[in-house]
Amino acid sequence: MSGAGGGKVAASRRGPPSSAGDAMKVLIAEDEPVSRRLLEVRLAKWGYEVVSTKDGAEAWEALQSPGAAPLALLDWVMPGMSGLEVCQRARGHPGAKHAHLILLTARNSREDVVAGLKAGADDYITKPFDVEELRARVKVGERIVELQHSLAERVRELEAALKLVKRLQGLVPICLYCKKIRNDKNYWQQVESYIAEHAEVRFSHGICPECYEKVVKPALAKLGRGKGSPEGAPP
Repeated sequence: MSGAGGGKVAASRRGPPSSAGDAMKVLIAEDEPVSRRLLEVRLAKWGYEVVSTKDGAEAWEALQSPGAAPLALLDWVMPGMSGLEVCQRARGHPGAKHAHLILLTARNSREDVVAGLKAGADDYITKPFDVEELRARVKVGERIVELQHSLAERVRELEAALKLVKRLQGLVPICLYCKKIRNDKNYWQQVESYIAEHAEVRFSHGICPECYEKVVKPALAKLGRGKGSPEGAPP
């Protein structure tokens, strides 16, 4: 699949839509060469990485590929497969259903707009389009794609945190005397090592006031070091 620069669509997994120093990919599907070239030049000038296709079949193939563009400009009327059909197929495909799709067409009746949106388009621009309007709508699409990606990341983080919490729930066998915990492999281990193993927790050891009075202070007295609190001891 050729891009604006004559390269091929990268065969990488679909990742973040854009990050520091990376341009967001935008797919163009336009069968008219002059219009297609105009879109390529404008989008490249605005800082986007352009993936250019000349009909609906190529566009549909590009949207299904690994590392596909998360935002697409689709001409409505194209040979083979229309932009409307590309929208319909994308909404039923697991890998393409979240792409932001903008239809480009000379049709501007209320019925046409409704039909485009019902088919799965997120936005609609009539031809001949105003360049600044196009830029603004593409920018809106970029913000929506980035927001969707950010929300998906938060969901994954919350799911991971929930799994971690569930690991610490339930009945935990603990020794009545030494307070060691029996793990799933029937091995007894210290409380701190058990918790550190099941949660993102690190321990720093100290002496509580009660243990200082009951254990440390008598031990110091036996060693003849007086009854005052040594430096660093709890009050």
